[in-house]
Amino acid sequence: MLSVIIPVLNEAENLERLLPHLCVTCPEAEVIVVDGGSEDKTSAVVRRFPRVRLLSSERGRARQMNAGAKVANGECLLFLHADTLLPAGAEAAILEAVSSPDIVAGRFDVRFDNLRPVFKVIAFFINLRSRVTKICTGDQALFVRRRTFEELGGYPDIPLMEDVEFAKRLKRKGAMSCLRLKVTTSARKWEQGGVLRVVLLMWMLRFCYFVGVRPEQVHRWYYPSLASPDRGESEAMRAELSTPDVKRG
Repeated sequence: MLSVIIPVLNEAENLERLLPHLCVTCPEAEVIVVDGGSEDKTSAVVRRFPRVRLLSSERGRARQMNAGAKVANGECLLFLHADTLLPAGAEAAILEAVSSPDIVAGRFDVRFDNLRPVFKVIAFFINLRSRVTKICTGDQALFVRRRTFEELGGYPDIPLMEDVEFAKRLKRKGAMSCLRLKVTTSARKWEQGGVLRVVLLMWMLRFCYFVGVRPEQVHRWYYPSLASPDRGESEAMRAELSTPDVKRG
């Protein structure tokens, strides 16, 4: 069985669209929404869907995903962001991929919900890089065998790049399936921050992480409001959960 784990913080609007969509794309899957303390109508939206389990957790994307995995019943875990929609046939494609004994995990190609040519170019290079390096980010809807996930101890409890670090560790456990099917994810970070600025920022942060800069420092650069006493930690953590990870790629 497939378990879909969705970490959220104030994502009522996106869940209104995602949860009905999952009923079509993953009709047999277990769906778990892990809330990090939303102040909007997230819990009310989830409760309208009897088959969806609502779980409360300490805030932080890695912690929320690990909490969902801990209670999941499926032998395959799919980690999905609230603003990312799966393609038709996703559930069958995932189960077929992990039916091969050599495959321990996998991910989808990505496209954005903005049809401007620049976003098609960005998506192309994200997919190409991921296919070459076998490193994926959260917006590519990572799926992994439960046993492998547990052997690796789940997502590392770091404030940023938890998806990239986990994907690096996965490479030591076996092969990753790079599905050609495309998930559709939000372009909001690029739209709000400016395409060129976001591209340069993400590559700079990723480079710093790979050369050994501590994740806590990278997190402070990515969310400068965390260091601002008048805005506080809650706003930065809210941004962390509402920002699609592919923007970090």
